[in-house]
Amino acid sequence: MSSRIFRFKSRFRSSSVCIREKSVWSSDRLIFSPCKDIEIPKLTVDQYMFRNLDKWAGKTAVVCGQTNRSYTYEQVYKKSRTFAANLRRKFKVKDGDTIAVLLPNVPEYPIITFGILAAGGVVTTMNPIYTAYEIERQIQLSDTTLIITNEELVPTVKEALKLAKKEFSIISLNITQSLPEGTVSYKELVEDNHADLSVLNGINRNYDDVAFLPYSSGTTGLPKGVQLTNGNIVSNCEQQNTELRQYEYTTESHQDSTLVILPMFHSYGLGICMLHKFSAGLRLVTLPKFQPDIFLNALLEYQLQLLYLAPPTVLFLGSFPEVTKKHIERVTCVTSGGAPLPSADIQRLFEKAERDIQFCQGYGLTEASPLVSVTPMGQKTYEQVGYSLPNITMRIVDGNKNNLGPGEVGELLVKGPNVMKGYLKNPQANSEVFVDEEWLKTGDLAKVDETGLITISDRLKELIKVKGYQVPPAELENVLKEHPAVLDAAVIGVPDPVAGERPRGFVVFKPGFKATDEEIIEFVSKRVAPYKKIQQITFLNEIPKNPSGKILRKSLKVEFCK
Repeated sequence: MSSRIFRFKSRFRSSSVCIREKSVWSSDRLIFSPCKDIEIPKLTVDQYMFRNLDKWAGKTAVVCGQTNRSYTYEQVYKKSRTFAANLRRKFKVKDGDTIAVLLPNVPEYPIITFGILAAGGVVTTMNPIYTAYEIERQIQLSDTTLIITNEELVPTVKEALKLAKKEFSIISLNITQSLPEGTVSYKELVEDNHADLSVLNGINRNYDDVAFLPYSSGTTGLPKGVQLTNGNIVSNCEQQNTELRQYEYTTESHQDSTLVILPMFHSYGLGICMLHKFSAGLRLVTLPKFQPDIFLNALLEYQLQLLYLAPPTVLFLGSFPEVTKKHIERVTCVTSGGAPLPSADIQRLFEKAERDIQFCQGYGLTEASPLVSVTPMGQKTYEQVGYSLPNITMRIVDGNKNNLGPGEVGELLVKGPNVMKGYLKNPQANSEVFVDEEWLKTGDLAKVDETGLITISDRLKELIKVKGYQVPPAELENVLKEHPAVLDAAVIGVPDPVAGERPRGFVVFKPGFKATDEEIIEFVSKRVAPYKKIQQITFLNEIPKNPSGKILRKSLKVEFCK
């Protein structure tokens, strides 16, 4: 392939930026990032987050967009260290212990996260709308030894501990409410002025140690613990600070603000919105959930520059009558991820703004910490997901793992310092997701042009995407089979104008057993988070499967989703 020079326009510089002076395609059809490779600092996440503390110690680090409760960077640092010391002394946390964070987006989230890491622990994040059954399963799978939650969720956590037959402490975020019985006060732990910080001198964690343990369904199947090391997270943060950077540098006179409405328990909200933007000194404005009036008030009050959103929120901004150009007049960049977004929805957003906002689409997955690619600033390619980040190598392969060339569609494989260590205690899943022990199979069909521009064509994976959340069919099928009348089950995603997709179930009864669809739907609803709820049940004599027993979901879609 001929040598090329790639230039991306940038709002941060007076001229275009020279990125890589060679072709992104190698002779053996490996695809390199058009960005120059970078050196990754060998730091732990908590060291990395505060490496520039002296530059912005007094600036606001995080503020609640609903209550205006806020903390400066210096306060986050000091409180997280105090919290860490108390975790070591009062709860006997040891290096590598897993601690669960079960919270909505609150300004205390970074304090808790960095406190756990500073104490030598591993953070496993949980969805606050999980049922007791879902919490119990993650407790068991992750070997959780301590959990931090808020007052409203304490009863659910206690029920989960009973299901798990475990007894350990619950730390309750008693910021605005009284302390629930049988829990420990978070407030007292972080406001302890007599905490002995010397205990932190004994922490022995390094770049290669696991820092985060989110749970992902991968390309198929039940949720698995994704082992993200300090190096994975630090790499992905550094990869976003290069030519593909979307923020202005924080200085004495300037600080960009970003909305954190994407949930921080999810890799998108955690890795891109919270961890990376905190590491760069931005102001994080948190909202616990999407509520139209509160969301719009936050846009007006906090004059945000960066919006990281899922497609339904972009659609809301472009179509909700009460949204005006005033709400987004300071916004310099909107980035959408989690699912494809049609150009028509983007154009409606531009019409509301009465100008062309920089709009970027990104691509990633939990197993990549999570960002793999993003649209460069100044580029208007709304059907693509941009270029891969520096230090990432890609392949497009056919069914026999042969490398394909520019413009050819195949499965996307990625390799880089941001790719996970592997799934926790799951060698079979690791053997299935890695090719040659180093190439991560994304489960997505893609094509890459000669310049490295990536288009996601389709999903190989069977995950159902509900409002950007991943819903594994296998998980719902297991729940359906727990019903005493159900012999076999299948679940597929069906189109939904609001959510993108919704789960639909298919059930085969045991001989002599019957149940109504309402009874089965209610049975499942009690055991799963609201976005996973099955909306419709169809009864069949048998579930279509191939000779090896794999459910033929495409056959179900062809027959029942016309």
